[in-house]
Amino acid sequence: MRFLVLASLFALLPTTAYGWGGTAHAVIDRAAIEAIPQDGPVFLRAYVDYIAASASLPDSWRGASENFSKIEEDPNHGWFREQFAFLKPIPRSRYEFVIALYKHHQAIRDSDPATAARTNVRWTGTLPYAAIEAYDRLVVCMRAVRQARAGGGDASVPERHCAFDTIRLGHYIGDGAQPMHDSVHSDGWRGDNPKGYTRDTSVHGRFEGAFVDGMKLSVADIAPRIGPPGHRSGDMFDAVLAFLDEAGDKVEEVYRLEQRNGFADFADRDVRALVYERTAAGASMLRDMLCRAWAESALAPVRAAPSPLDFANPRFNPETGSAPD
Repeated sequence: MRFLVLASLFALLPTTAYGWGGTAHAVIDRAAIEAIPQDGPVFLRAYVDYIAASASLPDSWRGASENFSKIEEDPNHGWFREQFAFLKPIPRSRYEFVIALYKHHQAIRDSDPATAARTNVRWTGTLPYAAIEAYDRLVVCMRAVRQARAGGGDASVPERHCAFDTIRLGHYIGDGAQPMHDSVHSDGWRGDNPKGYTRDTSVHGRFEGAFVDGMKLSVADIAPRIGPPGHRSGDMFDAVLAFLDEAGDKVEEVYRLEQRNGFADFADRDVRALVYERTAAGASMLRDMLCRAWAESALAPVRAAPSPLDFANPRFNPETGSAPD
């Protein structure tokens, strides 16, 4: 009970934006793993209880008492896209993104100090970078699983590494599926508000925590809503960005439902439908990324030539010390 009380309090913090609470994160992870087809990384099913029980672990790295960890981890849970509408295309490097934000901050800090105050890594977020970085780590550990099996060795250690990286990827994808993690309106409507949406910072927690727990979301609710495997080809970073855009486009729907007091009734069909659709989308995307990583791990690693760290690389950026992906 004490854990549930603390979790509820964390969900209400206005500047923290913890995603979905423990319930939906665990449901998304479990549903994704159960939906893995036979040609995917089915070994993860043996670790599904560990993964689901640890689904909110990345949020624990954001405590104010561990500020080094908090500073690094906080941006990984959001993608407040209105803050960087000026930036097209999105850089394929976490550090090029951060530098671009800082340059824009410098350019507008005198003319528009209010916008400049949020034009920084914390108030824009780095969620797609955290997701694709976790995805790359999964490719590496899945490759190690294959190598251990091929050599007749014990694959349990690299399998456990994969389970841990699935926790990380699953959390970021779960957060990204929640519309309020993809908008500046994450904790109450900000700026012009002609439709009179709530500015109450508790709206985030009331939607993803209190309502989800109250409706008793389960894997059985969303499993039928998870479509066939996708994202078998194409650029994965672009796919993640599109996934976040799709979720962010639904943020006003959350506020419309709150405005008509939909969160007060756990049987509200429209709010339940949105929760089902968004958590199923998160589970589907996670399942697809796990399967794509498994397929990619079967291929020989391709080494860039010249190296991303080579000054002679035509895409080398001296501001970051590397070439982007």
